[in-house]
Amino acid sequence: MAQPAEKAFGVTHIKSYIPLVLDMQKMNYDAWRELFETHCLSFSVSGHLDGTSVPATPQDTAWKERDGLVKMWIYGTISPSILDTVLKSRCTARELWVTIENLFRDNKEDRAIQLENELRSFTIGDLSVHDYCQKLKSISDLLANVDSPITERSLVIHMLNGLSDKFDNIHNVIKHKSPFPSFGAARSMLLLEEERLNKPSKQVTSAPLGTSTPHLLYTDAGPSTPPSSHATNNRNSSPQHFPPQTNHGHQNRGRGRGRNNGYRGRGRHNNHHNINNSWMP
Repeated sequence: MAQPAEKAFGVTHIKSYIPLVLDMQKMNYDAWRELFETHCLSFSVSGHLDGTSVPATPQDTAWKERDGLVKMWIYGTISPSILDTVLKSRCTARELWVTIENLFRDNKEDRAIQLENELRSFTIGDLSVHDYCQKLKSISDLLANVDSPITERSLVIHMLNGLSDKFDNIHNVIKHKSPFPSFGAARSMLLLEEERLNKPSKQVTSAPLGTSTPHLLYTDAGPSTPPSSHATNNRNSSPQHFPPQTNHGHQNRGRGRGRNNGYRGRGRHNNHHNINNSWMP
């Protein structure tokens, strides 16, 4: 059975084992380092990283080959900008490893200040709740990578501070919830609230005419206007107490009972003489 150190030469695609690419913008050094050290430990070449493996003689070809292989793994898992910065001829894998470590550790304080400012000023804007929370979590992870981790409670508070006014209701619920929710729980509550807000509002439509749905008719209850004397005279047959009126019409036939001129009955009368007589006791 081949030894682990010999198996290392069978690794042809390093990204199949270490899919993470080291990048200064992503500040993912800690995650990349964890994956790389685990990979080297699995193939018994981690001594080339920590300096415990040294050549037996200056002409130790087998050691040089393994050391060169580890260097190629490093070169194959870093971004082009970092490669241009750390590329150096005739260096060992240990020297290359230390150079990359110093590259990320030396500026971690400045990077931490930038990330903390970004976290405090970041707002949801037009982002969805999913994208907003993902960005907050990414900034939090970057802070951890530069040895400035924040607590989960602080992350939830930053999340609440960056919400827009439409999330005021759920903002108050999360803020006063006891015990204070975790970031995952608060994120789930925000997602449910976003789903509720995005639902179309139900519109009440009136039923078409001809259906059995009852309709209410609302009218303006204004002051009632008394009927005019002319309309009253035409509609009622009983005597009305108002001044005599001049009859402008001629030969108006009456309706109903009593067509005689002198009969005080129901219906309309022919002239004003009959109207005037109706006032006599």
